[in-house]
This record gives sequence, structure tokens and C-alpha cells, in this order.
Amino acid sequence: MSKPKIAIAGAGIGGIVAALSLLQRGFDVDVYEQAPELRELGAGLQMSANGTRVLIALGLRDAIEPIACVPEGKEVRLYSTGQTWKLFDLGQASVERYGAPYWMVHRGDVHTILVDALEAAKPGALHLNHKLVDFEQSDVGVTMSFENQPAATADVLIGADGVHSRVRQALFGDLPALFTGVAAWRGLVPMDQLPKHLQRLVGSNWVGPGGHVITYPLRAGKLLNFVAAIERDNWAVESWTERGTREECKADLAGWHEDVQAMVDNIEVPYKWALLGRDPLPQWTVGRVTMLGDACHPTLPMLAQGANMAIEDGMVLARCIEADKDDLPAALKRFERARIERTSQIVRRSNEAAKRFHNPALADPAGAEAYVNREWAPEKVEGNYGWLFEYDALTVSI
Repeated sequence: MSKPKIAIAGAGIGGIVAALSLLQRGFDVDVYEQAPELRELGAGLQMSANGTRVLIALGLRDAIEPIACVPEGKEVRLYSTGQTWKLFDLGQASVERYGAPYWMVHRGDVHTILVDALEAAKPGALHLNHKLVDFEQSDVGVTMSFENQPAATADVLIGADGVHSRVRQALFGDLPALFTGVAAWRGLVPMDQLPKHLQRLVGSNWVGPGGHVITYPLRAGKLLNFVAAIERDNWAVESWTERGTREECKADLAGWHEDVQAMVDNIEVPYKWALLGRDPLPQWTVGRVTMLGDACHPTLPMLAQGANMAIEDGMVLARCIEADKDDLPAALKRFERARIERTSQIVRRSNEAAKRFHNPALADPAGAEAYVNREWAPEKVEGNYGWLFEYDALTVSI
């Protein structure tokens, strides 16, 4: 018997990792992407060991290492005084502790490498300008209809089509998102425009009452990725491409340390978006159709696990299809069972992390020191992050 034909809707990181993982196991895969061309979207990604071990297993280490930044560690800094605490060591410490590196990368760089790897593995597997409109499934397969394109068929359809997933909508209807009360700013800062003491290969979590700022280096330290999350009640646009101004960003960060102000002053283009929350789905799979990544478990970025979860999904999905290739609906339910508890826990704990980062106790420097010493004590850091990084999608029970 020929191996099943798998269709993936969405050519983001999760969709392409799934495709590569399936192709690695000998399956036939086609990826349908609604965009007419792939553009460099987003900015920085933190890829912890649970994600990088999958990319390495797909043979991508040599391609990614030159564009990645391997940080020395991460730190916590107080919004007002700049007081600094060590969060955890990285670099060689990540390899020794978790068996894989911690990479800080530009999303566009990694996505380009993934797209090139897909083209090398199966030329023509990526179909651009294919906006999924609807699909129908039977006992033997799935037929997909696209906007202004011929229909296509497959044995299985995987919805990797992001937070506004058409696959999710077709399976479960409209599931509205609620504004979390937090709006975010992001941008890239040329590292050589910053004061010397900020030109370091270190990730920083600035924490304060009502907001936090995450910074980390990209592209071998040539750029600094900047993300600020600020509690607001008057704005709710969920978009990665809504432009703002430095002045508006600085107004949101009034009273924050001069190092933060220096970063904002040098952001190339500040973008803003609303952080919208969705409860974890209790079910992802119906028959021969399932979902992965943001389509089924969109998360707030507080634990830096959105891309890592999608990468984990892609590998575990491929393993499940390989294990149950003669019963594809069973394979997809196996995938759901293997992943739903972990991803739901990450969504919930990301929500909890927002409260920890924004706690009112951080307003007073004296109280803040006691709060940070307690909340970022070594045993709490291990409890908050160790279970994330040690997960191995290559060997976890399915």
C-alpha cells in the first residue's frame, strides 16, 4: 500500500515542521498557504531545547546555527531601578542540562530555512495563493476547496493555519477571543545604536507593576528584539502589522528605566497589537481532520513557547501518523491525546506568568526586591521552566 497523502493548511513554522517530519518518515505531503508570497513577518523567537532538538533531528542545525544567537543567559530586571537578578544560565548550560541548545533567532530567518528544506525534501510541495475556503471529509479522505484555485484531495487535513484558523472555524464554529487587557509593542533595535552596556548576548525580562519588557539579541548580536506588554483597557487590534510610533510606545513606558527608554528611542519601526486570550480547546480532531499550533492552542507569549509548541506538535503528529498509518482517524486522536494536556498547561501557565511579571508588589523598590527574590528563587525557576525545556518530542510516549 502507498503511504497516506497528508495535506497541511498553513505554511508557518508548525506547518512546515510537520511537513518535514512527515516527509522524513516517507509520507507524501502538500502544504497549502493562503499568502500569494512569503514575506518576512514577526521578529524574534526564543527557541528552547524542546524546540531546537526537533530542528536538529530534521537536519537543520548547520543551516540555523549561523543565523542564531546563542545567549549566555537570561536575567530579571526591575522596571524602575534596573536592579538585576540572574534567571538562568544558557549557552553550554542548556546543552548539558537539557541535551540541546537555546537559540534566539529572527522568525523570518528560521522560516526561510524551513521553506528551503521543504523544497529540497519535496520540490513543489508548497502551494502559495491557496486560501482554504472549506473542506468535506468522507470515510476515505478529505476534499479541500480554495479561493480561485482547483480543489484538492488528501487522506488527512492538518490545520496549521494560525490563530484565525479556517479549519478550526469549520470544525467548531466561531470561538471568540477576549481582550486580556494587555497590549504589546514590538520592534527591532540595531545593537550598535545602543549604549555599550546594553550590547550583550543576554536576554532580559524587565518586570514592573502593570507591564513587562522582554529583550534579547538576534542575528549574532547585530539586532536586539524588543517586546513590551502593557496593561491597557482601550485597544484590541490583534495584528502583527499595526504600526505605532516611538512617542506612543514611550508614553506607555513612562517611568521605566533609562535603558528601556534608550531601546525605544532606537526601535526601527514599532508595531503594536492586542493580546487576545482563548481558552484551550477540549478537542482538536474530527475524523480525518486535526489542527496544530496556534490553530488549536494559541497562547500568550509570557513563557516564549508558542513556536516551540508548534514545533513539538509537528514532530509528535508525524510519529503518531507513522504509528497508526493504517487507521488515520485513530492516528489523529492519538496525536490529540499525546499533546492536549501539555499544551493546555502551557496556555494556563502563560496566563499565570503575566500576573507574576506585572505584580503590584513591583511598584516599590524595597518590596520589589523581596518579591523577585521569592518569585524567581532557583527552585521556582526550575519549576516554571524545567518541565518546558526537558520535553522531548522525539521520544515522548504517544
